[in-house]
Amino acid sequence: MSKLVLAIDDDKYVHRVIEESLAGFCKIIHAKNGEEGLRQAKKYNPDIILLDVEMPGKTGYEVCRELKSLEQTKDTPIMFLSGRSALPERVKGYNSGAADYIVKPFNAEELIARIRVLYEYRQHSIKLKSDIERAQITAEIAMTDSGDMGRIMRYVGQTYHAHDVDTLSNYFFDFFKPLNLDVVAAFWYEEVGVFHSAEGAVCPLEQELLEKHRHANRFVDFSSRTIVNYPKVSILIKNMPLDDVALYGRFKDLFPHILEVTNAKIQDMEVNEKALSQAHTIGNAFSELSSQMYKNSDARDMATAKFATQLDELRETIEQHPALADNQTLHSQIEQLVKTQLAFGVLNEDLTYIKYQLNHIIESRNELILSLSKIAEPEHTDDITSQTDIELF
Repeated sequence: MSKLVLAIDDDKYVHRVIEESLAGFCKIIHAKNGEEGLRQAKKYNPDIILLDVEMPGKTGYEVCRELKSLEQTKDTPIMFLSGRSALPERVKGYNSGAADYIVKPFNAEELIARIRVLYEYRQHSIKLKSDIERAQITAEIAMTDSGDMGRIMRYVGQTYHAHDVDTLSNYFFDFFKPLNLDVVAAFWYEEVGVFHSAEGAVCPLEQELLEKHRHANRFVDFSSRTIVNYPKVSILIKNMPLDDVALYGRFKDLFPHILEVTNAKIQDMEVNEKALSQAHTIGNAFSELSSQMYKNSDARDMATAKFATQLDELRETIEQHPALADNQTLHSQIEQLVKTQLAFGVLNEDLTYIKYQLNHIIESRNELILSLSKIAEPEHTDDITSQTDIELF
């Protein structure tokens, strides 16, 4: 089914650019101001809304907040169109309910790419919404009497069974469900942001906010939202109770515990992955060395045997010719060859021992890789008790 996009802007030129950019990609309906845009949104229920910031009458921020207050359009992704690119403007757009923010002038490829992301984001959200709501209700009921410290202890135990970011994030969001908090998380795994939310989808503007504030203060409050930063994990709490001093204080005391555990777990996962990679590299080098030694081993043994035969033949020749038997120079050379033969024998024994040690190292390396691989592999978690299964004091 074709995507339906509503463009709300007072500039006719912008409407023409949007029409040309999205021709053949989606169906477009137009509105020249906020009031008309609200009517069109209620009438057609579009998949995506493109919204200008500065318009006569209601501003884009006002229209966005009103759209988000309506049951029919509250989940519709909204992308702001603006000539202002500063971060405070983007934060203002996000606070009013937008999922993305594009700066004018834009090109067709950028606009199509962002609309595609928002459309996939909405479809994913719709698909997961009903299941998540049922799961959250169940979790909230089961956890009504559970204490914060009990949940933290349970989460610590669960992280032992998490060896990848996806599994860790499942336990992570289970922790927040009973708190009635809408949370987005960024796991900075090997310095790359891996974004997750309880709803399964993270909009582009949320990703941008987490990236922009990654190296800011530990707690960053704006509007009704809070970002909490640790080196390996950041969270965006979309409904932080900033006006409830007691509850806000409780959360500020609680979050560092779970984030500290998560931060340590991600560091541990990175170390394990690096160790596994290094074990493979070193082991491969030893395997190549051992293989090369085995290839040369037969040739070396044959050369040593041939040398011994030739030395015996030379001795026999000398014994058969009395004139040669009195040649002291020849005898001296024979003695030197005998010493060389003995040196070859010692060298062969040393190389045999080195081959033995190499085989021992390779076997140890294979055992190490097997152990590290078991640590890095996700375990079956069917028998791991969830946050909602525990009884606490």
